[in-house]
Amino acid sequence: MAITAGPLFKFNPSISFMVNFDPSQDPNARENLDKAWAKLSKGGKALMPLQEYPFSKWFGWIEDKYGLSWQLILTDPEGEERPFIIPALMFAGEKAGGAESAIDFYLSVFKQTKKGFVSRHPKGMEFDKEGTIQFADLMLEGTWLALMDSAYPHGFDFNESISFIVNCEDQKSIDYYWEKLSAVPESEQCGWLKDKFGVSWQITPTAMDEMLAGGTRVQIDRVTQAFLPMKKIIISDLEKAYKGGE
Repeated sequence: MAITAGPLFKFNPSISFMVNFDPSQDPNARENLDKAWAKLSKGGKALMPLQEYPFSKWFGWIEDKYGLSWQLILTDPEGEERPFIIPALMFAGEKAGGAESAIDFYLSVFKQTKKGFVSRHPKGMEFDKEGTIQFADLMLEGTWLALMDSAYPHGFDFNESISFIVNCEDQKSIDYYWEKLSAVPESEQCGWLKDKFGVSWQITPTAMDEMLAGGTRVQIDRVTQAFLPMKKIIISDLEKAYKGGE
């Protein structure tokens, strides 16, 4: 999902998108990776050049013309299958070493979870401490996320430019995720929160989507005016606004 939010928050590589080109699923995987790289390169810039690395026969990290970062990787066909696109979180600079804590935390918060692959930095790295997360992934409620530590002084951190939406069926679920995830009170607004690692989440009731999609112009305006001042979304207040204060 994309929204227009003005110039306040800029994309940076702290959250990128891994694109898995799997030869076992696509016989033209490398060719298609090269085509995607060529298109994303127009107006963009390479953060890691497209070439062979110890972890992949063909990999490149590119920032597109909008500032959004993509990691294109020729996946090892012997590994466990993953979705084509996976959001990737980099714990950089002073937050390096936090990926493992984040994995444990997110696995404890969400109910349907799975811990995936884990690779650790070896001894002798220039910046990274031995044993920190070189690459790991996990599944939360059917969605895979990748995480990594990088102690190199990149100069960027997580911000609100990329967030993760948690769709909630009722107020109980909203209350649960709000209590578990929100760690920065001043960042709470319109259902948005920031967790203790600085990652942004939107805790959203499915009922609000239904109101906004199926309401009249007047109802939509009332619901919008109701949720804009909110921090945590209160479904009963949205329903009251939708019905015109009845």
